[in-house]
Amino acid sequence: MEKFYNNIRNFKFPKKHELNSVFSYFSKKEWISFWILAVILVISTIILLQKVNQSFMVSIPMKGGSISEGIVGTPRFVNPILAISDADRDLVSLIYSGLMRKDSDDNLIPDLAEKYDISKDGLIYTFTLKNNIYFQDGKPVTADDIVFTINEVKDKVLKSPKKGNWDGVSVEKVDEKTVKFTLKQPYSSFLENTTLGIMPLHVWGNSIVELNDANTNPIGSGPYQVSKVSKQSSGIIDYYELTQFKKFALGKPYIKNVTLRFYSNENDLVTAFLNNEVDQISSITPEDALILKEKGYRIESSILPRVFGLFFNQNQNQIFTDKVVLKAINEAVDKEKIVQEVLQGYGTTIDSPIPEGIISYLKLSSESGDSTRDEKVQKIQASLAKAGWKTGVDGFLEKNTVAKKKKTTSRLEFSISTGNSAELVKSAEIIQDNLKEIGIKVNVKTFDIGNLNQSVIRPRKYDALLFGQIINHESELFAFWHSSQRKDPGLNVAMYTNTKVDKILEDAYVTIDEKARVKKYAQFEDEIKKDIPAVFLYSPDFIYVVSKNLKGFKMGNIISPSDRFFDSYLWYTKTDNVWKMFSNYQP
Repeated sequence: MEKFYNNIRNFKFPKKHELNSVFSYFSKKEWISFWILAVILVISTIILLQKVNQSFMVSIPMKGGSISEGIVGTPRFVNPILAISDADRDLVSLIYSGLMRKDSDDNLIPDLAEKYDISKDGLIYTFTLKNNIYFQDGKPVTADDIVFTINEVKDKVLKSPKKGNWDGVSVEKVDEKTVKFTLKQPYSSFLENTTLGIMPLHVWGNSIVELNDANTNPIGSGPYQVSKVSKQSSGIIDYYELTQFKKFALGKPYIKNVTLRFYSNENDLVTAFLNNEVDQISSITPEDALILKEKGYRIESSILPRVFGLFFNQNQNQIFTDKVVLKAINEAVDKEKIVQEVLQGYGTTIDSPIPEGIISYLKLSSESGDSTRDEKVQKIQASLAKAGWKTGVDGFLEKNTVAKKKKTTSRLEFSISTGNSAELVKSAEIIQDNLKEIGIKVNVKTFDIGNLNQSVIRPRKYDALLFGQIINHESELFAFWHSSQRKDPGLNVAMYTNTKVDKILEDAYVTIDEKARVKKYAQFEDEIKKDIPAVFLYSPDFIYVVSKNLKGFKMGNIISPSDRFFDSYLWYTKTDNVWKMFSNYQP
């Protein structure tokens, strides 16, 4: 071993003349072999270095690029307090900023606000604005703009669809950078209201809001600003070209240009997409989504907080006071068939009035089991027979009752009123077939949406209503299920009355502590499950056909279709490779 170490210590690299002496003895073949090995060594070294380099490289988003999107509808009121159509709301999401903003994980993050404080009693919210925040015309955002926007929302004359969120809330300017909101009672979802886009006082303050040119040439403080508006000779808007707003409070967006093109119907929208006029489209039917998916396009989807169900009006038809009948109807309806055949799988079956994603807790599970459809039908028929329902001459169930020595025959029959959209009509027909199997006769009545609202829903003239509820926040469950909301303009279409549920909803509405509030809604769900005032059917998906080049996109929890743009400033189409140590570099 000592000899080995001595040899290492005594080792010396050969000198240049010694190497030349060795090379001089190479034959031609030896020289060829030497150079081949040398080339192999160089190539191998380069490849190895490239692999080592790649192991230290990461892909980062780059500024630049563009994207275009097609939308059904025409913008009219591109302002946060009057936006009604999807076209309006989509533009508002891109152009305006609020004190707070939702991210793709459904978290509320400060936008124009630097911070906020909430009083212990939950009645006072104080917001401090960030420094150096601007509107897209270069004017600074101040407390005056916040106060102006909220007061406009509360104006009874304007009839803003957001007004209900701000009833009972007063707003006060403390100083140029501070705004205070005072509530009459605690309101668990108030912070979400502050995502409302802020309008510049200097643009809107001296004009009638509905007639202001800023409705179609908006100026906000959001991630994108208007660079061009293209209109037809009739004044109808064809498209908006937007460009990144460099002074956006959350940072300059990656994508430089966004174009929104508008179409009169879904057929034109899909055609434009297939002709490469636009890169992305949304809110299409499940049928079109299935076709595009089969063609290899990128389809993203997310469950919408919509509750489609069959709502019973026991004031109109007495059979809905019979719990055995209600349970039979609930168990007989094949919800999975509706999701698969009507929604092409773009939806989720539900058993609750609370849509998925609204409240984070383990929901009550429905009884399913492994029984076949035939076994389930037989079980339901047996329960109805035990309750006195027998098959009549026409094949449907009926029951004989005696009241005041007078014998009467009740028939198990009711009508379903619904809209004339293909989705609702097909769903109603599946329910009709399902209930026919167990001996219940169902008549389907369809109406155009205007007539359904005015002549059927508002006067509550229906046995059962196949209808969809849009629930943006848990607090809105009050409007759909509290007994005070049974008559128009209330939204309690099931005409549901339960004093225990009323108290639960009242308490939950003002409970700020999340765990306590969640417990309340679990109790609410339990009571609804016992009473069966409706058969809850499905929640549909929001469907988004997204460009294959788009990166940084995350569908997240979509409440309204325009929510897809909340984190649009983080989207990108261009990338660059840099060493990991420089991965935080922003070009």
